[in-house]
Amino acid sequence: MRATTRASGATGLDAMKTGRLWLKLVVAGGLAIDGYVHWNLAPDFDSFVGAGPHHVSQGQLFRVEAVLAAIALLLVLFMDHLLAAAVAFVTAAGGLAAVLLYRYVDVGAIGPLPDMYDPTWYPEKTISVIAEGIVALAAIVLILGNLRDRREQHEGGPGHARRAV
Repeated sequence: MRATTRASGATGLDAMKTGRLWLKLVVAGGLAIDGYVHWNLAPDFDSFVGAGPHHVSQGQLFRVEAVLAAIALLLVLFMDHLLAAAVAFVTAAGGLAAVLLYRYVDVGAIGPLPDMYDPTWYPEKTISVIAEGIVALAAIVLILGNLRDRREQHEGGPGHARRAV
């Protein structure tokens, strides 16, 4: 009977695992795009620096974003854990929030951070925003899936009676 089930289609568990794999690949792909774009743009933004004795350039911030995206990418690919999805979400959502904030609001320089107001859209910025948005949404789905799995494991663990439906 089991061979027939396999031949006729994936079981519910197999489908969930396949869906999670696709989500992880979407998250990893978006983070790869985000990291590449920021690393590639960083040299062009090294001249935008903050004030004060310990200033930071916008190029340095772009490199930090690229490294964080690479770390999140590796975590998502090699760890099936809530923390990996959370790191991916925070990285993508933080990058997306920064781009949108500095696109629409002239915040000005803040301490060692430069004035990063940039009201223009260009291809790299657009690609990065799209990738970060997709990563954030897919990471939320991964987070919810992990939370659901934890709840099901907790409810189905020893000493817990499952309620009949």
